Formats: sequence, structure tokens, C-alpha cells
Amino acid sequence: MGFLKDFFLGFWDYETPKIMVVKNTTLGVIYRGVQFIVITYFVWYVFISQKAYQECETRPESSVYTRMKGSAIRGDQILDTVEYVRPSEGGDVISTILRREVTYDQKPGTCAEYFGVAKANCSRDSQCVQGEVDFEGHGRRTGRCIRYYNHTFKTCEIQTWCPIEEYAVQREPALVEAINFTVFIRNSILFPKFGVLRGNIKGASNKRKRHKYLNKCHYDEEKEPYCPNFQLGYIAHQARENFSELCRTGGVIGVFINWDCDLDLDPSRCKPKYSFRRLDLRKDQANSGYSCRFAKYYRKNGMESRTLIKAYGIRLDIIVHGQAGKFSPIPTIISTVTALTSVGICTIFCDWIMLTFIDKDEAYRKRKFDEVVSEPPVSVPPQLLYITSYSSNHSDLSDGVPL
Repeated sequence: MGFLKDFFLGFWDYETPKIMVVKNTTLGVIYRGVQFIVITYFVWYVFISQKAYQECETRPESSVYTRMKGSAIRGDQILDTVEYVRPSEGGDVISTILRREVTYDQKPGTCAEYFGVAKANCSRDSQCVQGEVDFEGHGRRTGRCIRYYNHTFKTCEIQTWCPIEEYAVQREPALVEAINFTVFIRNSILFPKFGVLRGNIKGASNKRKRHKYLNKCHYDEEKEPYCPNFQLGYIAHQARENFSELCRTGGVIGVFINWDCDLDLDPSRCKPKYSFRRLDLRKDQANSGYSCRFAKYYRKNGMESRTLIKAYGIRLDIIVHGQAGKFSPIPTIISTVTALTSVGICTIFCDWIMLTFIDKDEAYRKRKFDEVVSEPPVSVPPQLLYITSYSSNHSDLSDGVPL
């Protein structure tokens, strides 16, 4: 109970700092050194590195337009952007076909199911349930067990586009010329808080010169930072990927455009920085690579037909980040007050050193901490007041008694 009483009474105590000048050179050197470190840290980190004197915009508005340029020759066939780009003109996503697996002349009808599908292999009709649909297969079963094309074993017959892809597919060689294909990426970014609009294309005096420049330039971080043309080979190299392997399996590469603008400086220093990184999981075979299927439909001998294409390629995801800062008095005042307040850490640190390592005989502790207790005034008897007053006016008093 005594502890709780002391705690309760001590809770209402008032503490006030006491100024004490300590004449100790070692402690003074430590104090000024710590002050210098703290002030230097705040000046460098808060004001120079973090630019805490600026008002920031971290949610800009951005627009991206992409277009692929280039052509390739395969035998007598000329491939242009209509053949190998999906879509031909895109926004923040564009893909390029590098290799195709083609199944020609498919028609609606019945044929044997692929033997790799679960429960597709059979020896009699009763093993094939009519009307059953296997979602890992190619169509609806008819209830018949037939020979698998020109092989000796049998699988269940299905109603689908025939012949099935696994049986009739033709694998074409990779489009190695695509390493020189060029991706045009136009990006504009707006910082609405400051009303500042920037673009990644270098300005020109007229449209003709601008068009000529864009047709000739290729991006280079040092020489051509405002050229928006990127070769696929350059992108794969910057992402540390093997282009031949990408032709085989496909892949997803992120093109990151980062705008970090200091609006207190010259506008020419507000320019984009590009980085490239593989986004799909290479180590996970089930989730790695990039492929898609599409078909070209036509009529042959009055019957609807199609050519099924499974395409492997590079998909580019353009991802834009941006922030801008400009001087403002309010964050400057807040950061300055925070920095000055943090200097108080020096006093706490030096007090700990003084009381722990220097004050061996507790000379400093006795002067630093004082406890003042408020006491009621002491009542003085009237006789003593009279004697004291009288003695102050007469030099011939002795021991406070009149002679």
C-alpha cells in the first residue's frame, strides 16, 4: 500500500528543467559532436535526400500508346505487324508473336479424342458416355469408341473441330528477325496539383523534323533519353533474358517508366527513366512463358473452316510511376521545427554519459536533481517579533533582551 501511495502522490509532481553549466571539456566535446552529427543528418537526409521542403504529388495521371514496327520474311511469305502483333496498336499492353503452332483446315464434325485426356482411352463403346463433356478435353462425347486416327489403339469419339490440335499441329520455326523489331512507346504524364504536363518524346520545331527524328532514333539512356523507340533485343537484354529462349516459351516483360521530377529545377531535368524486368515465373513451368490461341475462319467447299494458331511471344506491360515536388513554406516549416526539436536528443545522451561515466562521486547528480517541498509558514510569537524589531534599532542589545 505504501508503494501505491507514493506512486499516487508522485504522479502529481511537477518537473521543470534546471540549467546547469558543467565545466568539463570531455563532456563538451561529446555534446558538440553529437549536435553536429544530428544536424548534419537532418540537413542531408531530410532536406537534401528526402526533399522535405517540397510539396509532393504522388498520384499523377498518365497515358500510354504503343505501336510495333518491323517486317520479316518466311519463304515467300512477308509478315508485317498485322500478322505478328496483338493488338496492332495498343495501350499499356502489346504482344509480339515469335513462334507459331498451326493446325490447318479444321472443320466441325466428329473425331477421336486426344489420348492424353483422362478416361479418353477405351476398348468398347460402353466406356464412352454419350453427351459427357470433359473440360480438359476438346468436345462432347458421342458414345462411340473409335480408332485414334491412323494408330492401332482407340479413344472415345467427340464432337468438335476436327482434326484435333495435338494430332494435326504443325510447328513453325521461330521468328528470329523479331530481335530487330521496334516498339514505339509514347507516354505523357500530368501532375494535376502543379498543372505540369510532361512527355517522353523530344520536342521539335515542326512536325516534319519530329517525324524524321522518330524514324531514325533508338533509345539510349545517355545519348537519346527522349527517343521512344526500343528494339526487342534491347528490351530482352536489359531484362537479362535470352531472346532465343523467349522465342521458344514466350514471356511477359514489364517496361517500367519512372518520372521523378524536381519542379524547382530546369524542366529539361524532368525526364523518364526506363527499367525492364521479367514478370512471369521462370522457375514455375506451369506459370512461366506466354502463349495465346486464336483462329482465322473461312469457308471451304461451302463448309465453315478455320486455321487454329497457338502463338508464343513476348508480352510487354508498360507500367508508369511518377512523383513531383515543388517548394512550399508549410512543409519547410514543419521539417525545420522537427529538426530543431530532435537536437534535444543530444542533451539526453550527454546527461546519460555524465551521470553514468563521469559523475563518480555524484557531485553532478546532487546539483542536477533538487526536490522542493512546499511547507506552511512558521508562526512567530509576538514577543519575539517585538524583541527582534527593537534590537534592530538599538546597538546596545545583547542576546535579544533590553538592557
